[in-house]
Amino acid sequence: MKQKINTTIALGTSIIFALMVGYCASLATRDGVQHWYPTLHKPFFTPPAKLFAPVWIMLYILMGIAAGRVWNRRANDLAKTRVAMRWYVAQLAANGLWSFLFFYWHNPLLALIEILLMATLIEETRRHFAPLDATASKLFWPYMAWVAFATCLNAGVWWLN
Repeated sequence: MKQKINTTIALGTSIIFALMVGYCASLATRDGVQHWYPTLHKPFFTPPAKLFAPVWIMLYILMGIAAGRVWNRRANDLAKTRVAMRWYVAQLAANGLWSFLFFYWHNPLLALIEILLMATLIEETRRHFAPLDATASKLFWPYMAWVAFATCLNAGVWWLN
């Protein structure tokens, strides 16, 4: 019973942590989304604005589940778990930073450079999660796909403006 409670706490905490990063990033985007972003030329494949929030919420939840799963297995290899979690926190910080670069500071070029770094951090996180929890590693695939798409959007906005 105690293990189930610990698992639930770890998953809940990691999901809330990921969602809080997303919420903080959303604070940076609000003004830019309303006033600056609509004035930009965007690639033809830009999805409707209402799609972004639900996709990101789902991705943050998946990230949180993945991190919680890995953290729950820390007793198996604490050293590897710590390294994996450092990569996780680094990619999550990069994720939050992108919103500030793009929407708050209106800098698509710097955001493009940063999102390429972020993609590398995401892959490193996934790679370090894999030996600890294969499912956690797989939970990063939708995130990686969305960030690849977001990179194309970011590059398109930079190029067109």
